[in-house]
Amino acid sequence: MKQPAAPLKILVIGKTGQVAIELQKHLTGLGELIVLGRDTLDLNQPAQIRAQVRAHTPDLIINAAAHTAVDLAESEPALAYAINGTAPGVLAEEAGALGIPLIHYSTDYVFDGTQTAPYTESDTPNPLGVYGKSKWMGECAITATGVQHLILRTSWVYSTHGKNFLLTLQRLLQQRSEVRVVADQIGAPTWAGTLARSTRALIERWHTGEAGAWGTYHLTARGETSWFGFAQAIAEDLIAQGKPCATLVAIPTRAYPTPAPRPLNSRLDCGRLEREWHISLPGWRSALGECLSEQD
Repeated sequence: MKQPAAPLKILVIGKTGQVAIELQKHLTGLGELIVLGRDTLDLNQPAQIRAQVRAHTPDLIINAAAHTAVDLAESEPALAYAINGTAPGVLAEEAGALGIPLIHYSTDYVFDGTQTAPYTESDTPNPLGVYGKSKWMGECAITATGVQHLILRTSWVYSTHGKNFLLTLQRLLQQRSEVRVVADQIGAPTWAGTLARSTRALIERWHTGEAGAWGTYHLTARGETSWFGFAQAIAEDLIAQGKPCATLVAIPTRAYPTPAPRPLNSRLDCGRLEREWHISLPGWRSALGECLSEQD
């Protein structure tokens, strides 16, 4: 009979972000969870990062913190590069010194979105803006250390908390008579709960000796849609609840200029994660339904 794995001490960097909140819900029962937010850890201070990791001596580090304000990053690049680029490398160095793995979340924005097929892990990154460039810098910093790691690239993250497309659209659709949404950017809306649940499965496989290869993987919901299609699904839920709902109007990206350029193709091929780690991913619509049911 197989013996149960010993409890883990897991250090989660990030506390109030979408993924961090879901991790705190989904990682219960694995052992001791140490969660560090901005109030106790400034990712702009490498010495602070090192001190915190050394003080807690965890069995695993999960970096769920990031500078995710895509447009704001264009006007404060130094901060974006410090949090998204430098800090992950420092965490990786400390993980390496302890001989433990690091799990880190990255983004579809490391690609320029010009190819027609979904991106695989072997496709060459070519980020368009500061956010994507800083996240790619973080990936490179982690891999350069040689530490055991999982870099999980995802896309279009939403949840029932924080600032995200779901909550913004729910509010606008109930406040306005018409809402214009971009229809020519394609990707997979991914619930933060899906990321947390998949992360738990990855940890369990590693901890029980059933790990796949370390490295970079794509992790999104299955399927694809546009931001307009995502908005339509949100509107359908409001209508089903008998709530007021604006008329949706599809527009091209050029009609909605932003400080940071967006990739038109954000589709990520997640086949490698499913093959290597046997992770089963939900369709984006079913995951959205589960998220909305938690909100009700």
